[in-house]
Amino acid sequence: MDEIPLSAQFAALAVLLILSGFFAMAETAMMAANRHRLRHLADSGHRGAQLAQALLSRVDRLISLILLGNTLINAAAATLTGHIALQVLGQEKWTLEAGTLFVTFCLLVFSEISPKVVGANYPDWLAPRISYILTPLLRIAYPVIWFVNLFVSALLRILNLQPKAGHDRHQMSGEELRAIVLEAGHFVPPQHRAILLNLFELEHVTVEDLMTPRGEIEAINIATPIADIKAQLATSYHTRLVVFDGDPGNVIGVLHQRRLLPGAFEGEIDHQGLRACLTEPYCIPATTLAYTQLQFFRENRQTLGLVVDEYGEIEGLITLEDIIEELVGKFAASQADVSQPPAWSSDGTALADGAAALRDLNRLLDLELPLDGPRTLNGLIVEHLQDIPEVGVGVRVHGVAMEIVQTQDRKIKMVRLHRPARE
Repeated sequence: MDEIPLSAQFAALAVLLILSGFFAMAETAMMAANRHRLRHLADSGHRGAQLAQALLSRVDRLISLILLGNTLINAAAATLTGHIALQVLGQEKWTLEAGTLFVTFCLLVFSEISPKVVGANYPDWLAPRISYILTPLLRIAYPVIWFVNLFVSALLRILNLQPKAGHDRHQMSGEELRAIVLEAGHFVPPQHRAILLNLFELEHVTVEDLMTPRGEIEAINIATPIADIKAQLATSYHTRLVVFDGDPGNVIGVLHQRRLLPGAFEGEIDHQGLRACLTEPYCIPATTLAYTQLQFFRENRQTLGLVVDEYGEIEGLITLEDIIEELVGKFAASQADVSQPPAWSSDGTALADGAAALRDLNRLLDLELPLDGPRTLNGLIVEHLQDIPEVGVGVRVHGVAMEIVQTQDRKIKMVRLHRPARE
C-alpha cells in the first residue's frame, strides 16, 4: 500500500465514507418508510416499491445486509486512515490516536449523522430508489447473511425473542387512525376530514345519544276524532308519524303518509283506513351503537325506529337521517327546525334550547358537560336541582354557569350559558 499515491488513498477513504453513509441512510430510510404508501405504490405497479416491500418482508435479512456492508466499510476506513496517518505524521506514538480521532469524526459527520438525518426526512422518496441497489447486494451477500442469521436466530430462540407470525403487519388502532386523519390536513379537505373524524366517534355513540326524546316525538292519537287527526296530518312536517292508542306508550304502529294518498283523493280517510295503513313499529335497544344501527337499518330496509329501554318502555325515536347527520352535519333547516345552533356572543354568553343534546353543546361551545347521565340540557339541570326551576334561577353545573330564561309545560325551554374561565 506504500506504493499507492497518497492522493489515491485519500480518494479511496472518501469513497469508503460515502459508501458507509449510503448504508446508514438506507437503514434509516427503509425503517422509516410508510408501509401503507409503499403497499399502495406496489399495487399500482411501481417496481421500486415492490422491491422495497420485498426487502421489508424479511427485516432480519435487510438489517444483516446493511450492517454487514457498513461494518466492513467502517473497518476498511479505519485501517486506511491509520495507514495514511503513519505516512503523513510518521511513526510517532500519538499517530494512531490522531488517525482514530480523525476517522471517528468523519464517520460521525459524513457517514452517520448527516445521512441518517436525510434518510429520516425523505424516507418515502428514498426507500423505493435505494431498493434497486439493496436487492442485488442482498443476492450477492446472501450466503454470508444466511450463515450469520443462523446464530442470530439461535440467540433469539434462547432469549425467547423470536418474532411472531404476522409481526410485519402494521395494525393500527382507531386512535392511531384518528391521529393520521388529523395530521393529513394538507391532503384531505376539511369537510372530508370532519366526516372521517365523525365516523370514528360514531363507534362510541349510542342511539340514545342521537334520538329525539319521547316528549318531543310528533305522534297521532288514533283515539281522537278523525277531523283532529286530519288537521294534524295537514300541518305535519314529517312523512312518517308514530301512532298510539290513548296512552303515548301504547304505540300501535307507524304511519307513512304516502299510503293515505289514494284515500285522500277519494275523500275516504277514517280510523279503520288509518289502522290499515300502519306498519309494525321497529324497536331498537337504547344501548345499540349508532354505527351498528346504521347497518341494521340497511339490512332491515328501515329508516325509522323506536328506542326502548331494558323494560321495553319507549324512550325516543331515531331515524336514518339522524345518524347520517351525525356524520356529515346538519342538513338545511326545515320549517320545523329553524333554530340556530348556539354560539358564544361577544359578552361570553350563549342561548341554548333546553332540548339541546349535551354532545352537541360540548362540540359547538367547547364545553365538558357530562355525558354519562342525562342526554339533554333540560335533563342535566333538572337532575342537578331535583326540581323544575323557575325563570331567572341560576345554577352552576360542572363549572358552567347557567340561567333559566324560559320554561314551558314543566320543561326548560331556553337557557343562557356563560362561558367558563379556562385555566
